Amino acid sequence: MSQPKPTNRIVKLMETKRIYLRPFETTDVEAYYPSLFDAELRRLTGTQRSFTLAQVERYVESAAQDDSRLMLLIALQGTHEIIGEVVLMDIHAQNRSAHIRVAIDQPAHQGKGYGSEAILLMLDYGFGIANLHRIELEVFAFNERAIRTYEKLGFQREGVKRDVLYYHHQYHDAILMSILEDEFRRRHLTTSE
Repeated sequence: MSQPKPTNRIVKLMETKRIYLRPFETTDVEAYYPSLFDAELRRLTGTQRSFTLAQVERYVESAAQDDSRLMLLIALQGTHEIIGEVVLMDIHAQNRSAHIRVAIDQPAHQGKGYGSEAILLMLDYGFGIANLHRIELEVFAFNERAIRTYEKLGFQREGVKRDVLYYHHQYHDAILMSILEDEFRRRHLTTSE
């Protein structure tokens, strides 16, 4: 019996007309690594540490083995360019809850709605396939653009974690937000009668 020939077919776990989400492969690490040093992205995510390439490789490998995490890359449909990542993490089956985060890596792709599309795909997966009830996130109070985006998607503010981040000589608050499965369905799923 002959072995099947390997293909270069791209795995698209979820997709819209403009983007698709795909698994993070170790071969993606070298291209992903420089984005960890973008000053604005580091500020928006509160990243304070520096990472080596080997550390990032180990992180990607361990994340792939972690059943409480689904880490996917965001790619453009036409060019297959990787523009960011979206992660569903801290998945708790008993409580039916998880935490979500998203990052669009390059300024040229920010502000175009790609992050919103990626979040909606992941919310649809979380509520429609993983059977979650609650998905939450934290966003730093200075990231007003992200807060507006999350509110447009249906996330509700739940509280403030005061002075949670020390960055550039000052403390910053984090806003805790969440969306529940019924809120997502009412807002984003259409019912046909």
